[in-house]
Amino acid sequence: MYKEMLNVLDTISLKEMDTVKLLNRVDTKYIFPLDSLVSILSKMKECYRVLEVNTNRLSHYETLYFDTPGNRLYITHHNGKMNRFKIRYRRYIECDLSFFEIKFKNNKGRTVKNRIKRKGIREEISGKSEELLTAYSHFTPDLLQPSLWVFFTRMTFVNKNLKERLTIDTDVHFKMGLNEKSYPGLVIAELKQERSGSCFWTNLMKEHHIASFPVSKYCIGICSLNPGIKQNNFKEKLHQINKVNNYVE
Repeated sequence: MYKEMLNVLDTISLKEMDTVKLLNRVDTKYIFPLDSLVSILSKMKECYRVLEVNTNRLSHYETLYFDTPGNRLYITHHNGKMNRFKIRYRRYIECDLSFFEIKFKNNKGRTVKNRIKRKGIREEISGKSEELLTAYSHFTPDLLQPSLWVFFTRMTFVNKNLKERLTIDTDVHFKMGLNEKSYPGLVIAELKQERSGSCFWTNLMKEHHIASFPVSKYCIGICSLNPGIKQNNFKEKLHQINKVNNYVE
Protein backbone atom coordinates (compact mmCIF):
# COMPACT_ATOMS: atom_id res chain seq x y z
CA MET A 1 0.00 0.00 0.00
CA TYR A 2 1.50 3.33 -1.03
CA LYS A 3 0.44 5.07 2.21
CA GLU A 4 2.70 2.76 4.21
CA MET A 5 5.67 3.75 2.04
CA LEU A 6 5.48 7.30 3.42
CA ASN A 7 6.45 6.04 6.89
CA VAL A 8 10.02 5.23 5.79
CA LEU A 9 10.73 8.78 4.56
CA ASP A 10 12.27 11.53 6.69
CA THR A 11 9.83 14.34 7.50
CA ILE A 12 9.72 18.12 7.19
CA SER A 13 7.46 20.46 9.17
CA LEU A 14 5.24 23.28 7.92
CA LYS A 15 7.58 25.81 9.52
CA GLU A 16 10.58 24.34 7.72
CA MET A 17 8.60 24.43 4.46
CA ASP A 18 8.59 28.25 4.63
CA THR A 19 12.12 28.24 3.22
CA VAL A 20 10.91 26.45 0.07
CA LYS A 21 7.69 28.33 -0.78
CA LEU A 22 8.61 28.78 -4.48
CA LEU A 23 5.76 31.20 -5.22
CA ASN A 24 7.66 32.18 -8.39
CA ARG A 25 8.68 29.00 -10.12
CA VAL A 26 8.71 26.62 -13.07
CA ASP A 27 6.23 23.72 -12.88
CA THR A 28 6.55 20.36 -14.62
CA LYS A 29 3.65 17.93 -14.35
CA TYR A 30 3.29 14.18 -14.80
CA ILE A 31 0.45 11.65 -14.72
CA PHE A 32 0.75 7.93 -14.05
CA PRO A 33 -1.37 5.04 -12.72
CA LEU A 34 -1.92 4.60 -8.99
CA ASP A 35 -0.49 1.07 -9.38
CA SER A 36 2.95 2.61 -10.07
CA LEU A 37 3.06 4.75 -6.93
CA VAL A 38 4.49 2.18 -4.50
CA SER A 39 7.48 1.51 -6.75
CA ILE A 40 8.11 5.25 -7.22
CA LEU A 41 7.84 6.13 -3.51
CA SER A 42 10.18 3.29 -2.56
CA LYS A 43 13.03 5.07 -4.39
CA MET A 44 12.51 8.56 -2.93
CA LYS A 45 13.96 8.20 0.60
CA GLU A 46 17.46 9.05 -0.62
CA CYS A 47 16.58 12.54 -1.86
CA TYR A 48 13.24 13.68 -0.39
CA ARG A 49 11.59 14.51 2.92
CA VAL A 50 7.81 14.33 3.23
CA LEU A 51 5.65 17.03 4.83
CA GLU A 52 4.07 15.94 8.11
CA VAL A 53 1.22 17.98 9.67
CA ASN A 54 -0.20 16.88 13.04
CA THR A 55 1.28 13.38 12.50
CA ASN A 56 -0.39 13.20 9.05
CA ARG A 57 1.72 12.65 5.93
CA LEU A 58 -1.32 12.75 3.67
CA SER A 59 -3.07 16.11 3.35
CA HIS A 60 -6.63 16.67 2.12
CA TYR A 61 -7.42 19.72 0.03
CA GLU A 62 -10.65 21.49 -0.90
CA THR A 63 -10.55 24.09 -3.67
CA LEU A 64 -13.22 26.36 -5.14
CA TYR A 65 -12.33 27.93 -8.50
CA PHE A 66 -13.89 31.04 -9.99
CA ASP A 67 -14.44 31.90 -13.64
CA THR A 68 -16.57 34.24 -15.73
CA PRO A 69 -20.09 33.15 -16.79
CA GLY A 70 -18.60 32.34 -20.21
CA ASN A 71 -15.62 30.41 -18.70
CA ARG A 72 -13.11 32.95 -19.98
CA LEU A 73 -10.27 31.66 -17.79
CA TYR A 74 -10.84 28.10 -18.96
CA ILE A 75 -11.12 29.11 -22.63
CA THR A 76 -7.88 31.13 -22.39
CA HIS A 77 -6.09 28.00 -21.17
CA HIS A 78 -7.79 25.78 -23.76
CA ASN A 79 -6.66 28.11 -26.56
CA GLY A 80 -3.04 27.89 -25.41
CA LYS A 81 -2.75 31.52 -24.37
CA MET A 82 -0.10 32.52 -21.87
CA ASN A 83 -0.44 35.34 -19.35
CA ARG A 84 -3.42 33.47 -17.89
CA PHE A 85 -4.99 33.31 -14.44
CA LYS A 86 -6.48 30.82 -12.03
CA ILE A 87 -8.52 32.32 -9.18
CA ARG A 88 -9.52 30.19 -6.22
CA TYR A 89 -10.05 29.58 -2.52
CA ARG A 90 -8.14 26.63 -1.09
CA ARG A 91 -8.52 24.92 2.28
CA TYR A 92 -5.87 22.69 3.84
CA ILE A 93 -8.01 20.45 6.02
CA GLU A 94 -5.44 18.90 8.41
CA CYS A 95 -4.07 22.27 9.54
CA ASP A 96 -7.41 24.10 9.03
CA LEU A 97 -5.84 26.86 6.94
CA SER A 98 -7.60 28.60 4.07
CA PHE A 99 -6.28 31.01 1.44
CA PHE A 100 -7.61 33.08 -1.42
CA GLU A 101 -5.12 32.63 -4.26
CA ILE A 102 -4.32 34.09 -7.65
CA LYS A 103 -2.04 32.04 -9.92
CA PHE A 104 -0.59 33.72 -12.99
CA LYS A 105 1.21 31.84 -15.76
CA ASN A 106 3.32 34.34 -17.70
CA ASN A 107 4.56 34.21 -21.29
CA LYS A 108 7.92 32.85 -20.12
CA GLY A 109 6.28 29.76 -18.65
CA ARG A 110 6.75 30.80 -15.02
CA THR A 111 4.00 30.47 -12.43
CA VAL A 112 3.59 33.34 -9.95
CA LYS A 113 1.24 32.86 -7.00
CA ASN A 114 -0.12 35.51 -4.65
CA ARG A 115 -2.35 34.59 -1.76
CA ILE A 116 -3.92 35.82 1.46
CA LYS A 117 -5.07 33.86 4.49
CA ARG A 118 -8.85 33.70 4.91
CA LYS A 119 -11.36 32.09 7.28
CA GLY A 120 -12.69 29.18 5.25
CA ILE A 121 -13.90 29.01 1.66
CA ARG A 122 -16.46 31.54 0.48
CA GLU A 123 -18.60 31.60 -2.61
CA GLU A 124 -18.00 35.31 -3.10
CA ILE A 125 -14.88 37.46 -3.38
CA SER A 126 -14.93 40.36 -0.96
CA GLY A 127 -12.86 42.25 1.61
CA LYS A 128 -9.15 41.41 1.57
CA SER A 129 -9.77 38.83 -1.16
CA GLU A 130 -11.18 41.55 -3.43
CA GLU A 131 -8.15 43.73 -2.71
CA LEU A 132 -5.80 40.93 -3.74
CA LEU A 133 -7.87 40.24 -6.86
CA THR A 134 -7.76 43.84 -8.09
CA ALA A 135 -4.07 44.21 -7.18
CA TYR A 136 -2.84 41.14 -9.09
CA SER A 137 -5.37 40.68 -11.92
CA HIS A 138 -7.60 42.72 -14.22
CA PHE A 139 -10.74 41.03 -12.85
CA THR A 140 -13.28 42.36 -10.38
CA PRO A 141 -15.64 40.24 -8.23
CA ASP A 142 -18.71 41.11 -10.32
CA LEU A 143 -17.08 39.41 -13.34
CA LEU A 144 -16.57 36.08 -11.55
CA GLN A 145 -18.66 33.26 -10.13
CA PRO A 146 -17.94 29.84 -8.54
CA SER A 147 -17.21 27.39 -11.36
CA LEU A 148 -15.73 24.18 -9.92
CA TRP A 149 -15.02 22.36 -6.65
CA VAL A 150 -11.89 20.18 -6.65
CA PHE A 151 -10.99 17.70 -3.89
CA PHE A 152 -7.82 15.61 -3.67
CA THR A 153 -5.30 14.01 -1.33
CA ARG A 154 -1.74 15.35 -1.49
CA MET A 155 1.72 14.21 -0.49
CA THR A 156 4.28 17.04 -0.44
CA PHE A 157 8.01 16.41 -0.69
CA VAL A 158 11.08 18.63 -0.41
CA ASN A 159 14.43 17.78 -1.96
CA LYS A 160 17.11 17.38 0.72
CA ASN A 161 19.77 19.08 -1.41
CA LEU A 162 17.98 21.46 -3.81
CA LYS A 163 15.44 24.26 -3.50
CA GLU A 164 12.76 22.08 -5.02
CA ARG A 165 9.31 20.82 -4.07
CA LEU A 166 7.26 17.94 -5.37
CA THR A 167 3.56 17.26 -4.90
CA ILE A 168 1.81 13.98 -5.64
CA ASP A 169 -2.00 14.06 -5.78
CA THR A 170 -4.43 11.13 -5.62
CA ASP A 171 -8.20 10.65 -5.12
CA VAL A 172 -8.99 13.55 -7.47
CA HIS A 173 -12.70 14.42 -7.41
CA PHE A 174 -14.63 17.21 -9.15
CA LYS A 175 -18.02 18.65 -8.28
CA MET A 176 -20.29 21.47 -9.38
CA GLY A 177 -23.96 21.48 -8.53
CA LEU A 178 -25.32 17.96 -9.01
CA ASN A 179 -22.52 16.89 -11.36
CA GLU A 180 -19.54 14.91 -10.00
CA LYS A 181 -16.61 12.98 -11.46
CA SER A 182 -13.81 11.00 -9.77
CA TYR A 183 -10.45 9.69 -11.01
CA PRO A 184 -9.47 7.10 -8.36
CA GLY A 185 -6.78 5.42 -10.48
CA LEU A 186 -4.99 8.63 -11.52
CA VAL A 187 -1.89 10.20 -9.95
CA ILE A 188 -0.93 13.79 -10.79
CA ALA A 189 2.60 14.84 -9.81
CA GLU A 190 4.02 18.34 -10.04
CA LEU A 191 7.68 19.30 -9.77
CA LYS A 192 8.23 22.89 -8.65
CA GLN A 193 11.69 24.38 -9.29
CA GLU A 194 13.31 27.83 -9.35
CA ARG A 195 14.66 26.90 -12.77
CA SER A 196 13.76 23.95 -14.92
CA GLY A 197 16.44 21.28 -14.92
CA SER A 198 17.33 17.63 -14.50
CA CYS A 199 17.10 16.21 -10.97
CA PHE A 200 16.45 12.96 -9.11
CA TRP A 201 12.72 13.14 -9.86
CA THR A 202 13.10 13.71 -13.60
CA ASN A 203 15.53 10.78 -13.76
CA LEU A 204 13.09 8.65 -11.77
CA MET A 205 10.33 9.47 -14.26
CA LYS A 206 12.59 8.47 -17.16
CA GLU A 207 13.36 5.19 -15.38
CA HIS A 208 9.61 4.47 -15.27
CA HIS A 209 9.09 5.66 -18.86
CA ILE A 210 6.82 8.51 -17.71
CA ALA A 211 7.00 11.68 -19.81
CA SER A 212 6.05 15.15 -18.60
CA PHE A 213 2.37 15.85 -19.21
CA PRO A 214 1.14 19.47 -18.99
CA VAL A 215 -2.22 19.21 -17.26
CA SER A 216 -4.55 21.43 -15.27
CA LYS A 217 -6.89 19.91 -12.68
CA TYR A 218 -9.18 22.87 -13.25
CA CYS A 219 -9.41 22.22 -16.99
CA ILE A 220 -9.86 18.46 -16.50
CA GLY A 221 -12.73 19.15 -14.12
CA ILE A 222 -14.43 21.67 -16.38
CA CYS A 223 -14.21 19.26 -19.35
CA SER A 224 -15.40 16.31 -17.29
CA LEU A 225 -18.49 18.06 -15.94
CA ASN A 226 -19.32 20.11 -19.04
CA PRO A 227 -19.15 17.82 -22.10
CA GLY A 228 -20.65 20.53 -24.31
CA ILE A 229 -17.91 23.06 -23.58
CA LYS A 230 -15.15 23.76 -26.10
CA GLN A 231 -12.49 21.09 -25.53
CA ASN A 232 -11.01 20.15 -28.92
CA ASN A 233 -7.46 20.87 -27.72
CA PHE A 234 -7.95 18.71 -24.62
CA LYS A 235 -9.51 15.61 -26.22
CA GLU A 236 -6.23 13.73 -26.55
CA LYS A 237 -5.25 14.63 -22.99
CA LEU A 238 -8.62 13.48 -21.66
CA HIS A 239 -8.22 10.22 -23.56
CA GLN A 240 -4.80 9.66 -21.98
CA ILE A 241 -6.06 10.63 -18.51
CA ASN A 242 -8.93 8.14 -18.77
CA LYS A 243 -6.54 5.46 -20.02
CA VAL A 244 -4.24 6.00 -17.03
CA ASN A 245 -7.18 6.16 -14.61
CA ASN A 246 -8.42 2.76 -15.81
CA TYR A 247 -4.97 1.12 -15.97
CA VAL A 248 -4.60 -2.18 -14.09
CA GLU A 249 -1.32 -4.10 -13.88
